[in-house]
Amino acid sequence: MNPPATAPDPTGLAEAYPPHALRDYAVLADGYRGALLGPRGDVAWLCVPRWDSAAVFSALIGGPGTYGVTPADRFVWGGFYEPGTMIWRSRWMTDAGAIECREALAYPGEPGRAVLLRRIVAGDQPAVVDVTLNLAPDFGRTGKVTIERDDTGRWSLRAGVIRARWSGAAEAQHRHGCLRLRLEVPADGHHDLVLEIAESELGEPVDPDRAWHATGAAWSAAVPDFAATAAPTESRQSYAVMRGLTAPGGGTVAAATLGLPERAQAGRNYDYRYVWLRDQAYVGIAAGVRQPLPLLDEAVAHTTARVLEHGDRLAPAYRLDGRLPPREATLDLPGYPGGRDVVGNWVRGQFQLDSLGEILQLCATSGRHDHLSTDDRAAAKQVIDLIEQRWPQPDAGVWEVEQAWWTHSRLACVAGLRAVAGSLDHDQAARAATLADQIMAETSRRCLGADGAWRQRPDRPGVDAALLLPPVRGALPATDPRSLATLDKVGRDLVRDGYVYRYAVDQRPLGDAEGAFSMCGFALSIAQLAAGRRVDAYRSFDRQLTAAGTPGLFSEEFDIRQRQLRGNLPQVFVHALMLEASQRLAQGPP
Repeated sequence: MNPPATAPDPTGLAEAYPPHALRDYAVLADGYRGALLGPRGDVAWLCVPRWDSAAVFSALIGGPGTYGVTPADRFVWGGFYEPGTMIWRSRWMTDAGAIECREALAYPGEPGRAVLLRRIVAGDQPAVVDVTLNLAPDFGRTGKVTIERDDTGRWSLRAGVIRARWSGAAEAQHRHGCLRLRLEVPADGHHDLVLEIAESELGEPVDPDRAWHATGAAWSAAVPDFAATAAPTESRQSYAVMRGLTAPGGGTVAAATLGLPERAQAGRNYDYRYVWLRDQAYVGIAAGVRQPLPLLDEAVAHTTARVLEHGDRLAPAYRLDGRLPPREATLDLPGYPGGRDVVGNWVRGQFQLDSLGEILQLCATSGRHDHLSTDDRAAAKQVIDLIEQRWPQPDAGVWEVEQAWWTHSRLACVAGLRAVAGSLDHDQAARAATLADQIMAETSRRCLGADGAWRQRPDRPGVDAALLLPPVRGALPATDPRSLATLDKVGRDLVRDGYVYRYAVDQRPLGDAEGAFSMCGFALSIAQLAAGRRVDAYRSFDRQLTAAGTPGLFSEEFDIRQRQLRGNLPQVFVHALMLEASQRLAQGPP
């Protein structure tokens, strides 16, 4: 199928700011929304007011709209996150010297207003940058943007329901719907640009000094130092990513983006700007390994609310406000190269049994810290009811594919039932234990191979990397012969060059079908540690760290041969498993 035709671009921005390799994007986030920032200082993606809203900058997927701060001279790019934050420092080395731009979404975020802070900092030489703002609400479908400058030099922009205000660019010129400015910052000085975007009136303008101070202080208070972990720097960053992708009070989106290809032109393009209950459980479990960090309580609160509201209609994923994701649709945009511009998610109509087990594992983590409320226990009881009704039936499984009797789904439920029993009253605990024994007996009868390892499902003999986690979570001992046989089989069949694939998709070599799955690599490390293979666990863990992009962010998959990120970015369940592995390695075997 031919890609959608590209309309003429009088702004020239598509040529000036082409898409970059995913490994080079940094992400700014404030809990309600996220922006992708490229090495040319180009904000190529931002949805307002919420993660799943329409984009105002969609150059990432071939749409209109970008916001660039780029050195006027030739340059090479670098940058870094301020430790334990999602404050990014773009750093360019030009012929004249170094230029930095401190970048952040003001944190903590406001539900209805995005505030994008950019502070250009000159070194010992003046810094000259070209600044471009091209706001294109609703993926550019709202038509003309009204642009006016007031007496204070601030710009007001309006299109449809979107209102925006841009401060710090009084001398910008307006042409073809763009505002452009060549800005010179004196040596050792700085200059602030503040962009505010909302679906309502904006109120008083933001003071950049106050906003920067509040943002830095909020991040400092939100992220622990994780000094006693296997990788303190990476652990802090992963927690900051999870914090940035979590709305205050709970609700962690799977990723900030949509349509980024898992495999070029393979048709596997998804919108991940929603809250998967499974991913939410991974985040909460990672936040509760040692002590009950705030993300644990927020994960439980969000999950409990969904369970009590929806009961036996519980879905795998939701929007932040508790509504179901929209059904899949396209935008008639070119998409990211090799990808497709899909919005919404087909998960809306699925049943995923394993998510129920993960929810109980999350509750068990909270229960170990004595944090379960009466409502949380009521939600756990409802989940047990649902497992009792649905476990014999086919489901879509952890990988969200065809309906089948997936082994992992049953073992995840066994793990959850056994783990949560210690947090329930006597009758419910006994019921959970009995149900776990029943599911384990039938799963063992149907899903164990002749080699003693777990099959992916009764009619599919291959192993699945998802089967590494249930023994760690309590389905059966990590040193049980079935667990060890499965661990060994994953190592033989699914590990290449230290990276881990999900399963054998077809008869092709693993790397031809899809990329290595970064989450599974960290799951392997956790499983090896639980089995007493400490040296192997550290080796696996260190290997997976190399699958991050330049800013230290993980996507869903990693192309081993090309050393490229694949899929949506940043993928929260990878950061959750990374943080869990880092803590457990420092803690020792359970």
